[in-house]
Amino acid sequence: MPNNISTPSENLLPYHGCVLYWGRVIENPTAYFQRLLQEVDWKNDQAKIFGKLIHTKRKVAWYGDQAYRYRYSGIDKVAHPWTNTLIELKSLVMHFTGENFNSCLLNLYHDGAEGMAWHSDGEKDLKKHGAIASLSFGAERKFSFKHKETKQRIDILLEDGSLLLMKGETQDSWLHRLPPTKRILEPRINLTFRTIDR
Repeated sequence: MPNNISTPSENLLPYHGCVLYWGRVIENPTAYFQRLLQEVDWKNDQAKIFGKLIHTKRKVAWYGDQAYRYRYSGIDKVAHPWTNTLIELKSLVMHFTGENFNSCLLNLYHDGAEGMAWHSDGEKDLKKHGAIASLSFGAERKFSFKHKETKQRIDILLEDGSLLLMKGETQDSWLHRLPPTKRILEPRINLTFRTIDR
């Protein structure tokens, strides 16, 4: 259930996009972490790099209103039906953000050594300028933005049970990443709620 936080931060980006951060919105994130760990159909992520199939240590899962196909890094994924836990979390995220979502890409990072390189979520399956909401569970991790032209950097610490929203021109103008670190030994689960536009 949500705590008493009801308003997000001011826009964290100085221009060309909008990123809002609510901080911790989940009262008992550890319980949700355990449920997600057990209930989600986790698989090692795959990517095609120079024609070669690579398997990552990081695990992922893809869920949605329908059996949506989602293609990134040269690999097609087909959405599973929502679990009750994911329906509950989607409803909470839509309550806070006022946005609608029909799908969710989940990531499981076993420790700080696993991260995500600079990228933007500009796949053609996603709604143009659609919002992407990110729920974090487990280890607190730094999350970074870098403007594609000016190279300006913005860093934020994503807390256990916290909510972040990217919308507007953010994916057009900014890259983002989860930088790896050897200092963090605990796992993290990240839910990114999205809108597939068909």
